[in-house]
Amino acid sequence: MRGSPWSSLAVLALGALASACGASFDGTTYKGSGFTFRVPKPPAEWQQISAEGANLAFRDSGSAATIAINARCGKGEDDVPLASLTQHLFLQFTERDLVSQEVVPFDGREAMHSVLSAKLDGVPKKFDVWVLKKDGCVYDMYLIAPPASFEAGVGPFRALVSGFTTVPVDG
Repeated sequence: MRGSPWSSLAVLALGALASACGASFDGTTYKGSGFTFRVPKPPAEWQQISAEGANLAFRDSGSAATIAINARCGKGEDDVPLASLTQHLFLQFTERDLVSQEVVPFDGREAMHSVLSAKLDGVPKKFDVWVLKKDGCVYDMYLIAPPASFEAGVGPFRALVSGFTTVPVDG
C-alpha cells in the first residue's frame, strides 16, 4: 500500500510487525513479545485486520476508519518525552494542524493525548492519538479517519482506549 496514510504511519511507528513471534489475541487480551495488554471488545462493525506496524488493528468499513495499537519494548525510549514520541509518528506528514494536546493520567502513568489533522501525499486524515510509556514499553494507540467520518469513529476508539490496561507479562 505504498503512499497510503496507514502504511506510512506504520513505518513511522518504528516498524513493529503484526506477525510478531508468539503473538496472540483472544478477543480482549493481546500477548506480544515482552508485553501484554487488555482492551474491551470493539463494536461489531469494527473488524479485526492485519496491519503492518500494528500489533492489533480494527477497521470500520462504513466510516473508513482504522483503530491501531502498537507496542514496542526495550528500544531505549524510556528517556524520550511523550511529546517527542508523538511528534515522531507524524514526521513525514504535511499540513499538520494540532487541534488539542494534553498529558492525562492513564493506566497508572501519564499519557500524551493528541488530536490532529494532517496530510500524506495530499490526502487529508484526522487522528486521535494516545502515547503511553510503561514498564520499558511505548504504546501508541490511534484512530485514523477521513475528516468527514472522524466523529463516527472517535466514540468506539475512546471506549477501547478507556478500557486499555497493561498486564504483567507473567500474568
